[in-house]
Amino acid sequence: MGKRIMTGSFVALITPFKEDGSPDTEGFGRLIEFQAAHGTSAVLIMGSTGEVSLLSREERHRIITETVTFKKHGLPLFYGCTANNTQETIAMVQYAARAGADGAVVTVPSYIYAPVDAALQYFLEVADASPIPIGIYNNPIRVGTDLPPEAILRLADHPNIVIDKEAMARPGQIAQILAAGKEMSLMCCDSPNLGLVPAVMSLGGHGTANMTGNIAPAEMATISKPWISFEDAVNFREAYLRILPLIQFTYSRVNPVPVKSLARVLGLPAGRLRRPYLNMTGSALRTGLDIVKRLGLAQQYGYHIHEDWIGEDEPVASATVPAPTGSCFIR
Repeated sequence: MGKRIMTGSFVALITPFKEDGSPDTEGFGRLIEFQAAHGTSAVLIMGSTGEVSLLSREERHRIITETVTFKKHGLPLFYGCTANNTQETIAMVQYAARAGADGAVVTVPSYIYAPVDAALQYFLEVADASPIPIGIYNNPIRVGTDLPPEAILRLADHPNIVIDKEAMARPGQIAQILAAGKEMSLMCCDSPNLGLVPAVMSLGGHGTANMTGNIAPAEMATISKPWISFEDAVNFREAYLRILPLIQFTYSRVNPVPVKSLARVLGLPAGRLRRPYLNMTGSALRTGLDIVKRLGLAQQYGYHIHEDWIGEDEPVASATVPAPTGSCFIR
């Protein structure tokens, strides 16, 4: 039996928090309903957009257990299951599988800067131990390990690895992977700085794994539709160029600060970012709201805007920072 090739818009959800700072289960339900109503193909819960590194293991377990109850036909729920080592990642994947998850997305554990051969072995061990489909995330900016096309193609041969999400900056790598014709869905993050979205879709990629879909899910669904006809290409171009200012805004600071701050002001279940993240405020946040208004998204999605939550510009702290010395400096 062949792999299920996923296509379309794979939205990485924000994690909604209550006023007391705990995860908001009801809010998750509303966000999943919102995505299902606007053409999203799959949802990732507890990716980097979901502040996963700031959640405790107990919170992650509870989020998995409680959100699987919101499953909808045709909208698979994947969960970010990366932990700080191989065995803990396997344990999180297996917990998600027992709870009823449709799949898991994993990346290399952060901060260790794993060499490619070690990263390859890590992904294979996780996939071997997983009862559910696995998506791998090649995200060198966040984790310091950059998988070359040869490593991706090796992973594509594993029967449990069904998605490759790319967040590196080499469109040529996209071409090499797609040219190999492997049975695996190739997607990319929607960062405009990496410039991968046009390359992925024009070369025959399967979609995008994005965060801008938290705000504009229908537009991201259009952008993420594989090209079957000339009309698909035209629709992509029109939608991509139209929504590009919003995509640029959502990547204007570290993910998920802009997208979650804007979601909160638009009345979506969001809550405040978990510390040490700070919510975007003032003129920077108003830029995002102005884009939403200009594109007509507030009316289109029925957003209830809380302009009084934008606040004032935060004062910029100044300090004299000594030049880094020694081997502990990490760029």
